[in-house]
Order: sequence, then C-alpha cells, then structure tokens
Amino acid sequence: PSPKQGMLSLVGDEVRWTAPDIVNTRLEDDPEFLEWARSVQDANHIRLGTVDTDITTYRAVVVPVSLPADHEHGAFVLAYDYSAEAIANDRNFMIYGAVGASVMLVAALAAWLVVGRMLDPIRRLQTTAQQISETDVSQRIEVSGNDEFAELTVTVNEMLDRLEGALSSQRQLLDDVGHELRTPVTIINGHLELMDPNDPDDVAQSRDIAMDELGRMSLLINDLVTLAKSNRTDFLQVEPAEVGKLLDDILDKARGLGPRQWRVDYRTEATVALDPVRTTQAMLQLCANAVKFSAADSRIGLGNEIVRDGHGNTTLRWWVSDAGVGIQAEDLERIFERFGRGQNSVRSSGSGLGLNIVQAIAETHGGRVWVNSEHGKGSTFYIDMPLTTGSKEA
Repeated sequence: PSPKQGMLSLVGDEVRWTAPDIVNTRLEDDPEFLEWARSVQDANHIRLGTVDTDITTYRAVVVPVSLPADHEHGAFVLAYDYSAEAIANDRNFMIYGAVGASVMLVAALAAWLVVGRMLDPIRRLQTTAQQISETDVSQRIEVSGNDEFAELTVTVNEMLDRLEGALSSQRQLLDDVGHELRTPVTIINGHLELMDPNDPDDVAQSRDIAMDELGRMSLLINDLVTLAKSNRTDFLQVEPAEVGKLLDDILDKARGLGPRQWRVDYRTEATVALDPVRTTQAMLQLCANAVKFSAADSRIGLGNEIVRDGHGNTTLRWWVSDAGVGIQAEDLERIFERFGRGQNSVRSSGSGLGLNIVQAIAETHGGRVWVNSEHGKGSTFYIDMPLTTGSKEA
C-alpha cells in the first residue's frame, strides 16, 4: 500500500480485519469513517465516495464480499487520505514551482549577461558612429575577445580605416589638384591679360604658352581619372598572360620614348594571372621616367623574374633600370606620393602622378612598387606582384 492508503474489512457492523502495522493510515481509529462505511455497505453494490471527518478527508471505496458457503456478508474497505495526498501534491507543486522560478531567474540572469555582452560591441559601435562626424573619423571601437562580435568589431574598424583613408585622400586630392591647376590657370590668365592683340608675335607666343599649359592640364586630368578608377573593382581585367612575350611587347613600345640603348636584362617564361594592359601602362611609365632622367644613348634595362622567399611565397618581379641622375635619399619615399617630385624633377615635364599611378597598379595586383637608387649613378624601379595559385612557370 501507499503511505496514504488504509484498509479494513467489515462483517456486518463489526471490524473483522485491519491492515498490518506497516500501514500508516489507520482507518479503524476514525469513528466517523467507520460509521460511514457501515452505513453505505451493500451486499450487491460497490460504494465510492468522499468522506469528511474531524481527522481528515478520505476518498474511499466499499466493496461487498460474499461466499456461497457463508450466509454472512462482508465488505472490503479501501481509502486514501485525500487531505494528506493534496498536501503532498501541493508541496510538490510548490517545490516544482520554486525550482522552475529559480531556473527561469538564473536563465534570465545568464541571458541578460550573455546578451549584454553580445550587444556590447553593438553599443560601442553605435557610440562610435555617433561620435564620427564629417571631419573626424578617427574614433575606433575597442576589440575584446575572439568571437564573432570581435571579428565584427575588427571589420568595422577596418572599414573606418578605409573611410578615413578615403576622406584623407579626397581632401589631399582636392588640395593638390587646386594647387596644381591654379598655376597653369594663373599662367594662362596672366599672358592673356598682358597680350597685345595687335602684335602677331605676342599673340602667337601667348597662344603657344596657353596650349602648352592646357595640354599639361589635360594630362593631369587624364591621370586623375586613372587614379580615380583604381578604386573600382573593374580597374583590373585579370587574365593569364605570358610574361616573357609581354616584356618583349613592352620593350618594343618603350623604344619610341627616346633614343636609348634598350635592353632586356632578364626575361622569365611563365604564365601569370595579371592585367597585361595595366602592367604595360605601369612599365611604360617607369620607362618614361628613365628616359626623362637619363642621357641620350645611355642604357635602360627591362626585366622580369620569378622570386621565391624563405617562407614559400612566390612573386613576379618587374624592373626598369637606368644610368641617369638617380634619386636623393630624402626623396625616395616622397616620389611615390600624389604630385610628389624629387629635387631633380622639372615641374613642366609631367603631372606628378606617374609614379602614384604605378603604385596604384601594383597595389591593385596585391603587390608594391619600390626603388633602389644611388644619386648620380642611376635608379632601378621594381614592381612586385604576388603570384596566385593559377600562375605557373612555362
């Protein structure tokens, strides 16, 4: 029997049998229950009911029992202590409810902490975005942890770096373009104001000066358009190219830049994924610079080769070397800047964007441009292009 269950038997109004001592619910000790059991027993029907006494409330059944050889009729009485069962159930529900509430509270606290930690980079991002203005994009988000939100923070910081670089480049471009265009405009304006319209020689001279300055302005605008396109995804048209043959084509085109002893220092036979048009443009720009700063009939060498470093990286290296005036040490970095010119440069000989265009072409190929030069002994410009997995040597 269960702990809240009791039983006995009646024969007439007499309690003939009671449950063993191990049964805790003693029905025979409750007179009111015994009176109810005696009153409802029936020789032919089972009685089921709820009994309220001063001791407790029972849910009971009275089952008639008869034997063919016995003229007396008995009854088997079985009852549950309903109040005790209800109290036990209530206690269990209270325990379950308390445990459930505690679990929900702990889960809510954990969720609040986890979600708060997850949303912290978003809040910092919002705060940083509010602090960024049109003139100040120097704010960055602090990176903490190594989860997806940390990666998001790094990505946003990189985006802000690119944005700051673009805005800085834009401001620098506007300043430089304004400065570069102001000079030819001033020259043209000054000569036109001082020109004597009745003097044919003066008119012709002013016209020649104006045409020369307008030509330089046109060159500047074309170079600026090229630099603007370098930020677009379609700036490069990459395709497999035979770099040995491409070097020969570049040499043939470079011969028309000036009377020099054009030579191929070294050529590699390989098929490489690159933009042959932009590569030719960059190499011819280096060749034009070599012609500009070297004497007639001096030697200019071109070449390319596959270079491997100790870390397993493979690079296609192009170069143009000359025996010209060279570059002073303090000018080595400045010459690659936009409108940057070395001390040997002549203002009217170019837009000042040539090497910056070469640098843009190299960087869009994932590489770089650099120079090795000694003042008075010549220079060698290098373009390094990291090779992709699709590149192969012939």
